[in-house]
Amino acid sequence: MPLLERLQASKHVDQIFISVGSTLSLEKKIDGLVESSPIDFLKDQWQGNNKLIFVGSIGAVVRLIAPFIRSKENDPAILVTDSKAKNVITLLGGHKQGGDRFASELAAALEAEVICTSDSFTESRIPLDCFGEGWGWKRGGEVVGWRKLMISQSKEQKNIVFQSKGSKLWQQLKGCSNFSFLEKNDPISFENIDLYIGQENRNKCSWHPPTIIIGIGCERNTDEKVIQRAINQSFNQNGLSLLSISGLATIDRKNDEIGLLSLSKKHEWPIYFFSAFELSKVNVPTPSNVVLNEMGTPSVAEAAALLAGDHRGRLIQNKQIYYSKEEESGAVTIALAEVENPFAPHKGELHLIGSGPGDLKMLTSDSRQALTRCAVWIGYGPYLNYLESIRGHDQVRIDSKLTFEKDRCQHALDLAKQGVKVGLISSGDSGIYGMAGLALDLWLNERLDSRPLFEVHPGISSFQMAAAKLGAPFMHDFCSISLSDLLTPWNQIEKRIKSAAIGDFVLAIFNPKSIKRDWQLKKTVDLLLECRNPSTPVAIARQLGRPEESIEIHTLETLPFDRVDMLTILVIGNSQSVIKNNKFLTPRGYFSN
Repeated sequence: MPLLERLQASKHVDQIFISVGSTLSLEKKIDGLVESSPIDFLKDQWQGNNKLIFVGSIGAVVRLIAPFIRSKENDPAILVTDSKAKNVITLLGGHKQGGDRFASELAAALEAEVICTSDSFTESRIPLDCFGEGWGWKRGGEVVGWRKLMISQSKEQKNIVFQSKGSKLWQQLKGCSNFSFLEKNDPISFENIDLYIGQENRNKCSWHPPTIIIGIGCERNTDEKVIQRAINQSFNQNGLSLLSISGLATIDRKNDEIGLLSLSKKHEWPIYFFSAFELSKVNVPTPSNVVLNEMGTPSVAEAAALLAGDHRGRLIQNKQIYYSKEEESGAVTIALAEVENPFAPHKGELHLIGSGPGDLKMLTSDSRQALTRCAVWIGYGPYLNYLESIRGHDQVRIDSKLTFEKDRCQHALDLAKQGVKVGLISSGDSGIYGMAGLALDLWLNERLDSRPLFEVHPGISSFQMAAAKLGAPFMHDFCSISLSDLLTPWNQIEKRIKSAAIGDFVLAIFNPKSIKRDWQLKKTVDLLLECRNPSTPVAIARQLGRPEESIEIHTLETLPFDRVDMLTILVIGNSQSVIKNNKFLTPRGYFSN
């Protein structure tokens, strides 16, 4: 039960079920616990979009679920873990229902071993039938076709892939070495293509990035089926797949239109609402004075379609009116816009991940789980190197240069807005001199409906690890100061140093010295010596958590400046700090005189 409660608290589990009568063995009553017989539970929960975790014997679970198994399309993902959470096993639905990916996330959170037996997992192949989920795409095609494709992939046959839309970053993965990627200027025969990725309506194995925005105008109280039929006809006549829909767009006066809202909810199509003023600013091919007099803008469908998708769309169908049939009500105007890059912020995720000082033992389970979840990792190359051993064969790595932080954040945000699950990685803690602040600033500048999920996952900062290695230097009030004046004027940094000195704070000094910034550290020590004893202990902690790690203890008076660089963090004690038996101690209080 503690294991289940832990999973529920971490939001891996929505509901906990327990077999009838087992509650008698519980020491306390658990809120929200549902008693059920295993058979009744399976009858109620056996749905394709569910993920069910069983705690116990895998043999017992096999016997329980056997009568319910029907097909890959309709069966849920079934995971089994032992009561001590040493192993997490994917039993069913590893690909289509996302069981393998969920098992990996669960194992990372529980620090357990993940056991998946699918061919793509064991042979490090790209799971073609499910990998698009991490990129925000929807899957099309028949089950029979996908089964044939996966069998041919397992036999290492050459698979022909054509991709016209969506990010192609995945094509750089080692697991794609056996694919033949066609380009637009190649002779193309769709009958010979094994996997198609684009927006057209293809019946074979296909992934569809969300690139089509539907602009809609409709009469008041138009029936849902009229809107649906209009959309179907528009897509059919343009040869497009409904799986390529990015979302619906219309005027804000339609935010209570029942048929439109119902259709959006049924298909999980987001609706983007715009004011008449916003719509009136958009140049459209077929403005209407009638619409202007009625709605306060010369266009609804065309203007809304162009406005959505980050204003980067182009009309591929001018507005067309579709009328209701007998015993139906209303009429619909449809315009279609295509965006160059997929637009699905409601599916995208931007995870700010602190990777710790470098040693994988210092990677928090929360950060490890987030890394497992992401299809793309973005970060400074040397930091990503420390994590390389745990990167999955289907996870893309994007290396960035050290001084290109804004470009790195913008790239990550742009991918997340496409519907991709992205991990933006910093060393230490992402929220301490890391990427979280800059990424959040860019995220907040987006429209509300253009923002993907944003989560910060804490890591162990280098000053925390330095403290652990040294003893207990931060047991009283402390502060951290960066000596880099690239983003903060030196006069402001100097004020903070003086204030910290006067306030008798223990200091953690980040970015103390670089090749071009070689005078700030000496100035800092001089400022501190105005208030502190020259014998105040100072620790030089360099390359923490890495093979080159070194720790030295000096004083303010004897600090060797030539042994400090950008890979160093300094810990400077306060008036009470002492060194005893080579341990750095700052008492929790002040000694009485």
